[in-house]
Amino acid sequence: MTNQELIDALREADAVRFGEFELSHGGTSEYYVDKYLFETDPTCLEAIAEAFADRVGPDDKLAGVALGAVPLAAATSVAADAPYVIARKQRKDYGTANLIEGRLEEGEEVVVLEDIVTTGTSLVDAIEALRDAGATVDRALVVVDRQEGGRENVEDAGVEMEALVTAEELLADAERD
Repeated sequence: MTNQELIDALREADAVRFGEFELSHGGTSEYYVDKYLFETDPTCLEAIAEAFADRVGPDDKLAGVALGAVPLAAATSVAADAPYVIARKQRKDYGTANLIEGRLEEGEEVVVLEDIVTTGTSLVDAIEALRDAGATVDRALVVVDRQEGGRENVEDAGVEMEALVTAEELLADAERD
C-alpha cells in the first residue's frame, strides 16, 4: 500500500476534519484526525493493519496503547500473525490491576503501536510501563505524526518512531470544509 492510498483511506473514512478543536494535551488545532472513525472503518483499519504488518518482523511482539491503539494492535496481530499486549494508561482498581494486559516475558522485544502522536506523552508513558514490566522497547509505529514535538519526545526516550503518515502529508491538498 502506498502512502497516498493510506491517506486516501483516512480521508474516505472522514477521519480528517477542519474547524476549531481542543486536543487532549490542552492545545487547540485547526484540524482533527478522528481515530475512532478510522479505527472503526473496516477498509481503513485493514489498510493500517497491513501497513503496520509490513513493518514488523516474525518474532516481534506488539503492544497497543489503550484505548485508541488496541484495535490497531488486534488487527495488526492478525495480519502479521504476531501476539500483542495492551499498555494501559492507569491501573484498574480491580482484577489483576496490571498496567500491561496479556502475556509479556522478561526481556521480550516489543514494537509499540499508537494511533496519533502529538506531544508523544501517552506513547512515552506506555513505553515506560512496558519497560517497567520487563520489555525491551526500541521501536514505535504510529498512524499519524502531527509533527508537534512528539517524535522528539519519543526519540528522547530512546525509541525510534516511524509514522505511516505525517500531518504535512495528510493535509496536503486536503479539501477543507
